[in-house]
Amino acid sequence: MRPILLQGHERSITQIKYNREGDLIFSVAKDTVVNAWYSANGERLGTYNGHTGAVWCVDVDWDTKHVLTGSADNSCRLWDCQTGKQLALLKTSSAVRTCGFDFSGNIIMYSTDKQMGYQCFLHYFDLRDPSQIEDNEPYIKVPCNESKITSAVWGPLGEYVIAGHENGEINQFSAKSGEIIKTVKEHTKQINDIQTSIDLTMVITASKDNTAKLFDSYTLDHIKTFKTERPVNSAAVSPIMDHVVMGGGQEAMEVTTTSTRIGKFEARFFHAAFEEEFGRVKGHFGPINCVAFHPDGKSYSSGGEDGYVRIHYFDPQYFEFEIES
Repeated sequence: MRPILLQGHERSITQIKYNREGDLIFSVAKDTVVNAWYSANGERLGTYNGHTGAVWCVDVDWDTKHVLTGSADNSCRLWDCQTGKQLALLKTSSAVRTCGFDFSGNIIMYSTDKQMGYQCFLHYFDLRDPSQIEDNEPYIKVPCNESKITSAVWGPLGEYVIAGHENGEINQFSAKSGEIIKTVKEHTKQINDIQTSIDLTMVITASKDNTAKLFDSYTLDHIKTFKTERPVNSAAVSPIMDHVVMGGGQEAMEVTTTSTRIGKFEARFFHAAFEEEFGRVKGHFGPINCVAFHPDGKSYSSGGEDGYVRIHYFDPQYFEFEIES
């Protein structure tokens, strides 16, 4: 399978997101640019300009009207997807690490880093109430005293946010009251990434402890574990097959001391039920920072420390492949 190479960033990719139909990909990197691409041919549709620091996170709502980005310039910004116009600017006291729309597209959440003497907070804003945006007053602000949030996604029906923390904990934070509904700690080190399955019933976490784990998003019951020999930066669940794709590699600062062969910058495919690896895709010249499946399951994208986004369309053999039991 020949990848489509998207060259729109000068520095390492931090996150990529498909919209719900999968015709657009949004990519953000440490170079202040937010790009929108056509996923079919890799053509760049446009950029969202305004951030002045590394952009850590991006999300798009269900009808592709609005885009949300969070950055190290201490702001979270809401954009009009079609025109690229900035609709709202939410100033924060530290870098915005994660952000997301709930399923309705009306409520947004973002979390800020614990830095410069400031606490890590999880903020909830209701976009239907313009006064919240103008006054920069979220309707709930949840402090995370123990360990900062490193990645977060909305759970089913927009009832809570599932957040992964620096100490390996996973929490469900209620969107109504802000209190913690459930907590589990299956990982021993920092959680780098959380992604949901297409129907929001499961979440997959990627951790520095060299594993990715699958959880039930309601109960947070631990379902499966996928083990590797190096930190996992990102993991995604296929919408049509029982497959999981994982991207990782060593820390970016240790990369220069090893050859690309040892660095193992491949995307790795595991069978979700048998927890067995069945394939690898090479390509990146550095650790893979994020992976995402197309909503139709026929392709996937990966973004790396090398600043490239690669879209891979699967060959027909992939869909016929079955693991011999």
